[in-house]
Amino acid sequence: MNATASSSEYSGSHAPLWRDAEFLFPLPHIPEAVGLVRRRAHTVLTGWNLPATTIEDAVLVISELVTNAVTHALPPAVLQLSRAVAEEPRALRIEVTDAGPAVSVPRPADGRHPAEHGRGSAIVTALAARHGTRVDPGGITRWADLPA
Repeated sequence: MNATASSSEYSGSHAPLWRDAEFLFPLPHIPEAVGLVRRRAHTVLTGWNLPATTIEDAVLVISELVTNAVTHALPPAVLQLSRAVAEEPRALRIEVTDAGPAVSVPRPADGRHPAEHGRGSAIVTALAARHGTRVDPGGITRWADLPA
C-alpha cells in the first residue's frame, strides 16, 4: 500500500537511520541533467547490490523528482540517495532538494496538461512505499522510500 507522509509524520524516534550508504549529487539546472543523473544513480544503486527491480523503480522515481526540480523549481538542487541502517525491511530513500518553486507557468485555459506532462506524481505514488514533501528554510525536499 502506498502512503504519503508529511515531514512531521516522518520525524522523531520512528525515523530510520539513513546513513548506511549515501550518495549526493548536485543537479545541473538543465534538462540534460535528468539523463546524467539517471545513469549515475543506476551505477550507485548497482554498486549497493540492490535488486534489479528496485533499481528500475528507483531510476524512474529519480527521473520524475529530478525532472520536477529542473523544470519547476529554482536552483540549486541536489539528489540524495540513502539506505536505512536499522530498519527491516531495508529501504532506499530518494530525496531531491531544491530552492523552491519558480514562477508559475500559466496553464491552458481548459486546465489540461499536455499529454507528456503531469504524471510524475502518479508514478512516484505507484512505486514508493511512502513519499512526501518536507519544507525547510532553504528549500523543499521531495522524498520517496522504496523497499530495498
